[in-house]
Amino acid sequence: MTFEEITQEIKAKRYKPIYFLNGEEPFFIDRITEAIESEVLPEEEKAFNLTVLYGNEVSMTTVTDTARRFPMMAERQVVIVREAQNIKDFDNLIPYISHIQPSTLLLIAYKNKKADKRKNVFKKLGGSPDCVWFDSNKLYDNKIPEWIMGYCKAHKYAVTSKAAAILAESLGTDLSRVANEIDKLTLLLPPGGEIGEKLVEEHTGISKDFNTFELQAALIRKDYLKANRIVNYFEANPKNNPLVLTISTLFKYFLNLLTYHYQKGATPNQQEMARLLGIHSFFLKDYTDGARVYGAGKCASVISLLREYDLKSKGVNNAGTPDGELLKELVFKIMH
Repeated sequence: MTFEEITQEIKAKRYKPIYFLNGEEPFFIDRITEAIESEVLPEEEKAFNLTVLYGNEVSMTTVTDTARRFPMMAERQVVIVREAQNIKDFDNLIPYISHIQPSTLLLIAYKNKKADKRKNVFKKLGGSPDCVWFDSNKLYDNKIPEWIMGYCKAHKYAVTSKAAAILAESLGTDLSRVANEIDKLTLLLPPGGEIGEKLVEEHTGISKDFNTFELQAALIRKDYLKANRIVNYFEANPKNNPLVLTISTLFKYFLNLLTYHYQKGATPNQQEMARLLGIHSFFLKDYTDGARVYGAGKCASVISLLREYDLKSKGVNNAGTPDGELLKELVFKIMH
């Protein structure tokens, strides 16, 4: 099941006896755990029927013994096992999978790693009709703007595409951090309000005019003045704008642009092209505009340049040229 499907089922009060949440992205695991902890039991039942255990403090035998108990003066009990990846005797869950306690909702949060599905206990969990198995996967950075838009929509707020791109570029792929920033911004808005670039700049310290997203736009437009202003800003604020991340963002754009050149004849449908490039359809204009300025051959040359300057930024064939000067050289060579 997907994250959205699981949360919808929880809101509809349709529960399974076991929830096994595993994977490298803690955000989704934490949100499902919070939903079950807050919504399954009414407040007056939690004192006796909600048990939270920690994997580095308990054995699986303790977990299953707790799960087999009957609820006290209630329809069900909830047993949540946090940090379950630290449990040593996981195989002791096998007998419980075969003979569940129907009045128990057992949630196992196996965070920051994927369970080895070759092991018998995980095979049994994955194949059990009584278990919801959820893989919490990290999102690629090119998926973050779309995720931000979806997160805002789910919370009944809007966000401009540019604001989403700026937040994604500046905050990275840590979804908990991104969600926290969005939640803080929505507190400043009326219900149903919109997060725009100005709001982002005023309340997060992220510049709406001087960021890699705007540098990319300046390169696409061949706006030499704007590109140089952004480069100078980056040079003056190196901690907030590390060269390695700027190069990484530009590399992904030009690699995608090269793909666009070779696929545009065979993929005329815009939605399909956006899916092929792994971007939201709103950002496809960056590629149609960029393709008019940078042909396939130039894209290949730029990709080669980006690789060269990535190595230089890490000290390879670099006799001490600072990052700011390297970026100036790189941008000049891209635009000429």
